[in-house]
Amino acid sequence: MPKAITAIVSGSGLALCGLLMQSLFRNPLAGPYALGISSGSGLFVAIATIMVSTVSFAGHYFMGKSIVVLFAILGALLVTLIILWVAQRNKSNVTVLLVGLMLSQIFGAIQGLIEYLGNAENIKTFIVWGMGNIGSTTLSDLSFILPVYLITVLYSFTCIKSLNAILLSEQYAINLGINIKSMRISIIIICALLVGLITAYCGPIAFVGISVPIASRLFLKTAHHLHQIVFCLLLGAIVVLVADILCQLLSHQFALPLNTVTTIIGSPIVIYLLFKSKFSIS
Repeated sequence: MPKAITAIVSGSGLALCGLLMQSLFRNPLAGPYALGISSGSGLFVAIATIMVSTVSFAGHYFMGKSIVVLFAILGALLVTLIILWVAQRNKSNVTVLLVGLMLSQIFGAIQGLIEYLGNAENIKTFIVWGMGNIGSTTLSDLSFILPVYLITVLYSFTCIKSLNAILLSEQYAINLGINIKSMRISIIIICALLVGLITAYCGPIAFVGISVPIASRLFLKTAHHLHQIVFCLLLGAIVVLVADILCQLLSHQFALPLNTVTTIIGSPIVIYLLFKSKFSIS
């Protein structure tokens, strides 16, 4: 049961964050990891698994699931603070997105250096975490994720009219009395917290956040957010649930990495839909 709930929460949560980010930045490439949140978590998890695991604390090795989760959340919060600082000083969504992409590259480079300096056993532990896994969470773990997940879902429904207006243009939304700056900061905060928690407990799950919203628009032929939010929640949960089932069925000796299945099977489907139908964010 914890694994099934984790699949539903992680799949629908990442899909919803992807939808909110794509609508806010009016860019179909603005997935939940585009702001560098995943890279920040990955860097700090690399520090925890490759560097901190070699430090003895009070006679015991300072390592385990709790320290990995803690470091992943700290990495996500660090990136969020940087992005919020940029968002408060720059009105351009494109600039905020580009800063996130640059942070992702910087953290990725530092992460690669840490991997180069680490030993083989710790590197393997980090690589396994990076492949995605929803089978290690417990009900007590979900008690940390579910409140943020529910807040994100409820908040998204309150933003339907504002997001629909932003898709037309930011100036149109401003003329309607929408506070773009406040909305942008709110969406970044809740998406960062939810993506950070999911990444901490499940690892970076590829494909879902950026591709499910695209597939949702192609299926529904509409960008209205009342329909998109509901469909993204359902489709994201289904994708991760089906991917996890395939991970178990495709190999009888061991479970395949979740990222492998979501990317190899899901991406060609979205590419086919993109060629079949002309996609537009609006």
